[in-house]
Amino acid sequence: MKVTQEKLPDSQIGLEIELSGETSRNTYEKVVRDLARSSNIPGFRKGKVPRPILMQRIGKERIKGAVIEQLIQTGIKDAIKQESIEALGNYQLKSEFDNLIDSFQPGQPFVFSATLDVPPTVELGDYHNLSVKAEESVYEPQTLEDYLEENRAKHADLVPIEDRPAAMGDVAILDFAGKITVEGAEPEEIEGGTATDFEVEMVEGKLIPGMIEGVVDMKPEETKEVSVTFPEDYVNEELAGKPAVFTITLKELKAKDLPDLDDDFAEDVSNGEYETIAELRESLEKQFREKAENSTKNNINNALIAALLEQAAIELPDTLIQDEVTQVLTQNLMQLQQMGLDVKQLVNSDTIPKMRENSRPEAIENLKKNLILAEIASKEDLKPTEEAIVAKMKEIEATLSSNDIDYDKLRTMVEEDLTAENTFNWLREKAQVELVPEGSLAEADESTEESEIEATASAVEVKSQVEVEDSVDENSHESESSESSKSDSGDS
Repeated sequence: MKVTQEKLPDSQIGLEIELSGETSRNTYEKVVRDLARSSNIPGFRKGKVPRPILMQRIGKERIKGAVIEQLIQTGIKDAIKQESIEALGNYQLKSEFDNLIDSFQPGQPFVFSATLDVPPTVELGDYHNLSVKAEESVYEPQTLEDYLEENRAKHADLVPIEDRPAAMGDVAILDFAGKITVEGAEPEEIEGGTATDFEVEMVEGKLIPGMIEGVVDMKPEETKEVSVTFPEDYVNEELAGKPAVFTITLKELKAKDLPDLDDDFAEDVSNGEYETIAELRESLEKQFREKAENSTKNNINNALIAALLEQAAIELPDTLIQDEVTQVLTQNLMQLQQMGLDVKQLVNSDTIPKMRENSRPEAIENLKKNLILAEIASKEDLKPTEEAIVAKMKEIEATLSSNDIDYDKLRTMVEEDLTAENTFNWLREKAQVELVPEGSLAEADESTEESEIEATASAVEVKSQVEVEDSVDENSHESESSESSKSDSGDS
């Protein structure tokens, strides 16, 4: 067998495979014998069909097709072994199958072409002298105080108020009913826009803008009409941007009686883990400091991998991309399922192609990141020790409730995670890292993006204005509130 290799883009190799005339003849004879033994032709016993009759009934083209399929399968397998090729996935036939049938002659050399995906090569660039900027997350003592205040609010008792009107910060029990009030049309009741005994904390951002503010200064048992306008981006597009009037009755008014920040509070919120408020404060401060340190470390890691991605050259084979797309899509669907969504309603033959297409950029970036880290780990001998792998596996196993554990997959995951961790540790030691205030890089990126958009708009004489939204602060704490309703609504 003669094999000629050709390097192709996207981490593929082209193969031209020439099989000897002897191989083509032997394969042809074997296929004919097998067909003679297995074919059911009236008037003949199996294995006793004369060759001319067999050829006539089955057809020469069909027999030649079966021979060629076997020659290709065997040829690819033998070529991979002979040339020591690390193939990924299945082959792709480049020769036209019909042309191969037309030209095939038993006893003559058989030549065909195919392509194979192979593991990608990674050109790292100069990863020893990286210079990056990363945002530094700094522990702020106010973070601890805010956390304690949030937990005081969670553990507060609600005390009825009868001697004053409603104020921001109170908890109100409301009945309300809303109507759309478009000018020139009769008021129309809002479907699902009524509620009874609806409990809501009176803070900005609750309910439709303007509703909470309308309750301020109301007294228990008082009823009033409050005019509002649904936001333009309201989830119900039929209501978005429309004016409305809500008839609101304040049935009860309550205030939060916050517990003291004392030892009893510490024992209560920690479920008995801490006996004093001093111990709780010390533990929380340690956690917040570690969180800030880890956030800074992650920011540095992200900056390093971004720099590596920018200078690395990697051609990815489609086999790897498709496998990673499947992984990304599976993880995304699992997350949606955990959020309570019925993924069976989302996934069908029409949506899957689009979902795979949307997952492709993330899959490609994941692959490049992993390949870069693996290549550096290989060059610098940063693979984890067997002891570290076993210890981490035991640590994870202790947290798993299921006994049905795939230890091979667990080991692979642990080894990859520890390798990445070792590699990032090595890179942080080698790189020149400039820490900058938190949020400054995001602001700089937005400013650059806004300038580029304005320049492009000017070039094509576009007169529309482009707004660049502020990025979300990952370390902000979302305040939790207790809202319950006995209504058929929830226009909150």
